[in-house]
Amino acid sequence: MTNNKKTFSCNRRTWLGVMTAAFAGHSLSVQGQAESTGKELKASSAGRFFETDVLVCGGGPAGFAAATMSARQGAKTILAERYGRLGGMAVHARVIPLMGRVHSPFVTEVIKKVAGVRFDPNRPDLDFIDPEKLDLQYADFIYEAGGTILLHAWALDAEVSDNQIRAVKFLTKEGIVTIFAKQVIDATGDGDVAAQAGAAFEIGRKKDALVQPMSIMFSIGGLSRQAQFGGGEEDARRRMIGNETWETVVMRGQKQGELPPNVGVVRTYRMKRDGEASVNATQINYVSGLNVEDLTRAEIEGRKQAYQIVEFMRKNFPGYENAYISNMPAVVGVRESRRVLGKQFLVRKDLETGRCWENSVVRGATFLIDIHNPAGSGQAEGHAGKFVNQGAPARDKPYDIPVGCLIARDIDGLLMAGRCISGSHEASSSYRVHNICMAIGAAAGTLAGLAVTQRKKVVDVDIRQVQKVLFES
Repeated sequence: MTNNKKTFSCNRRTWLGVMTAAFAGHSLSVQGQAESTGKELKASSAGRFFETDVLVCGGGPAGFAAATMSARQGAKTILAERYGRLGGMAVHARVIPLMGRVHSPFVTEVIKKVAGVRFDPNRPDLDFIDPEKLDLQYADFIYEAGGTILLHAWALDAEVSDNQIRAVKFLTKEGIVTIFAKQVIDATGDGDVAAQAGAAFEIGRKKDALVQPMSIMFSIGGLSRQAQFGGGEEDARRRMIGNETWETVVMRGQKQGELPPNVGVVRTYRMKRDGEASVNATQINYVSGLNVEDLTRAEIEGRKQAYQIVEFMRKNFPGYENAYISNMPAVVGVRESRRVLGKQFLVRKDLETGRCWENSVVRGATFLIDIHNPAGSGQAEGHAGKFVNQGAPARDKPYDIPVGCLIARDIDGLLMAGRCISGSHEASSSYRVHNICMAIGAAAGTLAGLAVTQRKKVVDVDIRQVQKVLFES
């Protein structure tokens, strides 16, 4: 069991310097990129390098949106992604359907293309997509905007001078690749580049620095038409299985050892193919997404839990008698890690009151204050009154995110996009979901693109111009 020690600033340059030296000088061949914009890797004594206007690190919903919107502003843009596919947790960790609502013409444009017609009238809050082609759909957006994609490139170190990131080194199969950029956006989810540059950050909740648990989300097939879908904390108290609630059945399984001791909620979602469902139930507590041993444990323990959960569902849920695991994710889903401190800081009260900001770059965001219990099953909150069992998430009101939450406090010009922006543990439990992260990325990309094309610092760009692009296009 590993506690997440609270860490606010990190500098691993000694280790990174050793790694960089180990790879420096490797001979790298230049490979052509499909639909590339003509930018090529150039030779240097220390490997190969790119030069670009805007560098986006991370290819999830925030990174893809940032790269697309940056390129649409006329900036030369490269997106570098550590895995072999775009799409982030929706593709790699099977975190589907897409969640969160936000007022964003760009997000609406994307959802119309990737989700299409809603087919579950009972869940108008969810966007159902095909995770097998989402990465290609996202790539189309970037290429059509004129951007470049570099896959299998893991951000290794940030080169900083005069308190600004000048380049980012990436570990690839060819060795070290360096990308020089006028503007850098950290969309890694974990705030990796910001931490490498020396930016301050927070991790976990205040009282003990624990983060939300990780989960292995997986897909099942073999369901009959009798199968029900649901099971979230509040839904489970209403949904009936015979004469008992879904919650009662699940909690009995938890107490009797049919389910893992920290699994007290079994959520299922429809998928586009008949007889299939996405399952969000596994839970691995006391692990950090920044610790390789914890990640290893979470991968193995979460997958073992999945088989135990399916066996429970087959025995207890009508319509699930012939259920089987049809797809496991490539990686475990991480809900929370670093939150990089910015020039502004979003807190729980901002969400509960639906706070608006004059310098907003995300508007009308709403999900839930959805804090999966860092130290047990169910929710971390909502255990009073009738919600005594697995708790209940608190409600937010449509809220704004100000631009200062996207601009690093300590590193000049560094932008964050996605769940690593500047906000509290509680606030991040809402804005961490796919569609809100996409809106955050669109804002970061627009700001970066305008800054480069106008030859200004990001803090000097007229926020009204950014807002015009984001909300009036």
